[in-house]
Amino acid sequence: MQVSVNHSDGPRAASEPARRATMRDVAALAGVSIKTVSRVINGAPSVSDGLRDRVTGAIARLDFRPNLAASSLRRADGATRQIALLLEDVANPFSAALSRAVEDAARERGTLVFAGSLDEDPLRETELVRAATLHRVDGILLVPAGPDHGYLEREVRSGTPVVFADRPPRGLAADAVLATNEEGAREAVLHLADHGHTEIAFLGGERRISTSAERLAGYRAALAERGLAERPGRVADDLPDAGSAARAVAAMLDSGDPPTALFTAQNLVTIGAIRTLQERGLHGRVAVAGFDDFPMADLLLPRVTVVAQDVAGIGALAVRRLFARIAGDASPPREERVPTSLVVRGSGEIPPPPR
Repeated sequence: MQVSVNHSDGPRAASEPARRATMRDVAALAGVSIKTVSRVINGAPSVSDGLRDRVTGAIARLDFRPNLAASSLRRADGATRQIALLLEDVANPFSAALSRAVEDAARERGTLVFAGSLDEDPLRETELVRAATLHRVDGILLVPAGPDHGYLEREVRSGTPVVFADRPPRGLAADAVLATNEEGAREAVLHLADHGHTEIAFLGGERRISTSAERLAGYRAALAERGLAERPGRVADDLPDAGSAARAVAAMLDSGDPPTALFTAQNLVTIGAIRTLQERGLHGRVAVAGFDDFPMADLLLPRVTVVAQDVAGIGALAVRRLFARIAGDASPPREERVPTSLVVRGSGEIPPPPR
């Protein structure tokens, strides 16, 4: 039986679009029904080896590519074997590490991950969530940008599980996998204090983000624990990028009473702070302890002491929770915390100058 996919033996005209082979073409070439082709594609065990070989041979000859989104609608469970991962920015080292951890875990389950950057934009968050649900993903793993996630209630009720990572949900009861932000910040500031610093500044990210608020709370808890006062001008938050952090550090250094140590509560903030210290030749005189590791932090001089998050652990735990929900886990939502660790490298151990 012949199948006419190409309508001439000569070369295809440049203006003539290539037609994709269909299941009907595969069935005709293999000499079987369309239903048999569908059963082979979906891995049904009731197809004989002979028929399976004929169908797979026809698929290879025609370079047939099934429409997995459409075939998922015909599966008993309706699964698409796809999840959405919506992050702050896939170019950020934290987001990139989280994305890789989720991708590795999903691959073991035969599931594709579609990632998108929210750029801290609540409107972009809702747009990408809507796009994900329109593509019928099996679940969404979200590092949220918006202040209210009640809009997801309808999606959750309709059967699309949502798990939050790095930041908790607001206005929605959902699973969340977070770092021990307050405890990690407290440990870093205590470390600076234990190396003789009493003038410790805080530089943090956008204050509306929960992780920034938790890390500021850890800074303040450490000061109180060591009996140190929070001095005016020692806290600069709402710093969205490295440039704003660099300017904030410059302003502190230009004040009449500059800090002798900096706790930088986000990796881009740390980079900005170090840039200013290097420009002024103070990178060996002002102590720095940062929250979040970043590439080449161990190659700078001095090497940068950081509070490291277990990003792989956060990603793996979050995606396990998501797959459990996809599989039907109906237990109450819960929040889980993954411990941070202080990585001592040198910058956080610089002593204050002699009085």
